[in-house]
Amino acid sequence: MNIRSIKRIYFRIPIILKLLMIVLVTMIFFGMIIHFIEPVQFPTAFDGIWWAFVTAATVGYGDYVPLTTTGRIIGILLILTGGGLIAFYITSLSTATLKREQDLENGRLAFHGHDHFIFVGWNERTRQLMKLVLEYYPGRRIVVIDKTVNKLTYKEYPVHFIQGDATEDDTIKKANIANANCVLITADITKNERQADTYSIMTTIAMRGNHLTLPIVTEILSKKQIENAIRAGATTIIRSNDFMSNLFFHELDHLMQATPFEDIDQLLVQQQFSHQKLPLDLEDETFSKVVNYFLHQGYLVIGLIREDAYTIHPKPDFIMEENDIVITITNW
Repeated sequence: MNIRSIKRIYFRIPIILKLLMIVLVTMIFFGMIIHFIEPVQFPTAFDGIWWAFVTAATVGYGDYVPLTTTGRIIGILLILTGGGLIAFYITSLSTATLKREQDLENGRLAFHGHDHFIFVGWNERTRQLMKLVLEYYPGRRIVVIDKTVNKLTYKEYPVHFIQGDATEDDTIKKANIANANCVLITADITKNERQADTYSIMTTIAMRGNHLTLPIVTEILSKKQIENAIRAGATTIIRSNDFMSNLFFHELDHLMQATPFEDIDQLLVQQQFSHQKLPLDLEDETFSKVVNYFLHQGYLVIGLIREDAYTIHPKPDFIMEENDIVITITNW
C-alpha cells in the first residue's frame, strides 16, 4: 500500500474517528515517554498511558505523579496539548451529534432499516394513517418522502423523514426501497387533479423501476388516469374521488336513519377486509351456507367477486361457483 492510498483512506475517515486516533496516539506517546523517564514511579507502559489520560482529561486521581523535573515538564506539555485535544474531541462529538439530529429532522439522512412502509406525501391522510400503523403495527418503521416540508421532528412524528422529490432515484434510494414492505403514494390535493395524478404516476414509475415486486398503492384523483397508473406499475389504485362521491350520495339520502361516514370509518378502523378463494367443498352451494362456514372461522362474508365483477350481499339462495372469490371482514 503506497502513501497515496493511505492518504485516500485517511481522508475518507470521519472527523470524529480522526480526532479519536490523534488522542490515542498522543496519550500513548506521553505515556511511553514518562515510563522511560521515571521507570520506578511508572513501572509499566500502561501505567504511563493511564497517567496521561487522567492528566489530560483533568481528572487527576493522583495515583501516579511524576517526581522529577523532567517528568513534570512532560506533564505540563501533556496538559497543554493533550487536554486541548480531549476537549476538542468532546466538543466535536457533541457538535456531530447535534448536526445528526438536525439532519434527521431536515430529511437529509438515508434510512437503513428494512420491512418498512414508505409514504409519499405528508398530509392529514398520511398523519392519520401513521397513527393507525403505529397502533396496530407498533414495531413497523415508517419513512415519509415529501418535497414541500422542510422539517419533521421525530419526537412529534415518529417517522424517518426524507426531504426530496419522490420521482428521483437518489431520493428513493435514501428511503431504502430495496428493503421496503410497501409504498403508499398519496395525491397532492394542493395541485389540480391532472398535475397531482401526473406526479403520482411518475412517482409510481420511479418506485417500480427501483423495485419490481414491491406492492405500490397509488391514489388517483381522475378516472382517466387509472389505466396509466396501472401501466406505470401500481399494484392497487385508490380512487378517492369515486369513494367520496358515493359516500356523499349516501349522506344525502335522509329516508333511512344511518350515518354512512361514521359507519364506514369504524368498519375500516376495527375490521380488516380479506379475499379468499371459495373452498372446493362449497362449490355449487348456497351463499347462506358459505356465510355460516366462514362465520365459524371468525370471518363475516359480505359478498363475492366473480370474473372481476363484485356482488355484495347476494340473496341467501345464490349459488356459488368455482373460482369465486369470497369477500370477508374480520378483526385485526
